[in-house]
Amino acid sequence: MRYPADIPRDTEKVQMSYKSRKLKRINTNNMPGAIRALGNLKYRIILEGIMVGLLVGVVISLFRYSLSQLDVLRNLIVGLTDAESGSPLAWFSEHQWIGFVLLGVFAFLVSYFVYKEPYISGSGIPQIKGELMGKIHTNWLRVLLLKFFGGIMAIGSGLALGREGPSIQLGGMVGKGFSRFSGRLKSEERMLISAGSGAGLAAAFGAPLAGVVFVLEELRKDFDPKVLLSTMAAAVTSEYVASFIFGLDPVFTVFALSKPTLNDYWMILILGVLLGAIGVLYNKAIALSQDLQGKIKPAWLKALIACIMVVVMAKLYPECLGSGHSLVEETGFGLYSAEAIVLLLAVRFIYSVYSFGTGAPGGIFLPLLVLGALAGGAFTSVVSPLVGLPIGNEAFYVVLGMAGLFAAIVRAPLTGIILISEMTGTLSSLLPLSLVALVSYLTAEVLGGEPVYDQLLERILSKR
Repeated sequence: MRYPADIPRDTEKVQMSYKSRKLKRINTNNMPGAIRALGNLKYRIILEGIMVGLLVGVVISLFRYSLSQLDVLRNLIVGLTDAESGSPLAWFSEHQWIGFVLLGVFAFLVSYFVYKEPYISGSGIPQIKGELMGKIHTNWLRVLLLKFFGGIMAIGSGLALGREGPSIQLGGMVGKGFSRFSGRLKSEERMLISAGSGAGLAAAFGAPLAGVVFVLEELRKDFDPKVLLSTMAAAVTSEYVASFIFGLDPVFTVFALSKPTLNDYWMILILGVLLGAIGVLYNKAIALSQDLQGKIKPAWLKALIACIMVVVMAKLYPECLGSGHSLVEETGFGLYSAEAIVLLLAVRFIYSVYSFGTGAPGGIFLPLLVLGALAGGAFTSVVSPLVGLPIGNEAFYVVLGMAGLFAAIVRAPLTGIILISEMTGTLSSLLPLSLVALVSYLTAEVLGGEPVYDQLLERILSKR
């Protein structure tokens, strides 16, 4: 195209001139229209969040229901063990051998799924963080399908893994799929991934507020009003869907919390320090387990070892199989002696670290909460008699242990406080929860531990 001599040919200047005139028109003549457009954008963001929340609520509810049915089947099979059998081959009944064949099938299918799509490995939260940072790009449909079925088989088989990480990744992939179908821009797609992730946590644990805070505090690490609106809409909607199916009861049975006096808060400080140290140890153990199991080749051999571990645990410590949900309530109700809790804490710690190191699709939220509950129960069971305090407040320290260990491992103390409050159905212990979370967080920082999801994301990116 030819320009007349009197028309400037500097394209950049032309564009700048055009932009300045356009900005001037917006600022002076079209201000009411701009305000209306901004308002319409907020309505659209909320509406999209509701739609994503509906989809996520259905997907996660189906995921939770499938896991609950596999838990029933696994517990039935494990309960058929003949404790009087002498020979290892006679440990199990005919029905149990069928169950262990099914376990082997699950293990090899999960290995194949992870081989086909490596981004379904582990909890899925680091992968979502990578997506939001623009460092990871996944096929949302493939991840959604393989994570769904792989997570059901891995968690349902008895590995010490949780449903929350897969639920967050599944929710994020639903949000990404919704964005692709509706043709949204990349920035809006990330907002919908965030909304879906928060909705996944809300539906998994019955904790909509924790889902919103987790997105802002851990996944995004900033405060964006648009993300807040869309995530709130999605989290509330998905939790409504899940509550319609599973009921309104909190995830953990409400404990009768017998809180100590202010003069006894020194125990909370000591517990926070111990939890901070345990959190750093846990994160380092996770990294070591991944390093060691990463050297096991081929993949079928790792799957075989995992099957053997599940069978051994089913025989020796069946209560440690799976996510360990029942251990929290049983410890809170004071059903274990001090010696039993300490032993369960040690066994569960090792088994949880091993399970996550396999790379199977499963999270560490619930397993680490179980460890925190056992640590809190063991602490009060051992310390209270030594200092002359009455026994019977295990439930209070179980709740503190969960919040403190979450803050130490994940480094998201606000999420931990809100999550535990919603999961236990009580908001009456915010002061001690805040104190133990703060102390454990600071202890982990002083000891130089790295937040677990940052650590896992770095590992994923280093292998690309």
